[in-house]
Amino acid sequence: MMQTSSPDPLDELAAADARRAAMAYVTEAFAEAVLAGIEGDCFAHAAMFAALQELVAVYGEDPVARFAETLPEKIRRGDYTIANKH
Repeated sequence: MMQTSSPDPLDELAAADARRAAMAYVTEAFAEAVLAGIEGDCFAHAAMFAALQELVAVYGEDPVARFAETLPEKIRRGDYTIANKH
């Protein structure tokens, strides 16, 4: 029986650092767009479109569609909420 290898902690750390850096770039671009007079929701829609385009280019339509199907539950669960809940 083949043993599945666990992810390398250094690889996981590097991936987490890359995600944090990417988020910093997106946050900065969002702030710059708002300062330039672009409404936040307009920028957010454009960012989501660009993100989905990139994911489809990398993974294909079906895997991205399956991922997108999980979004309602994640949104309702508060996975994307940064404000304090009352």
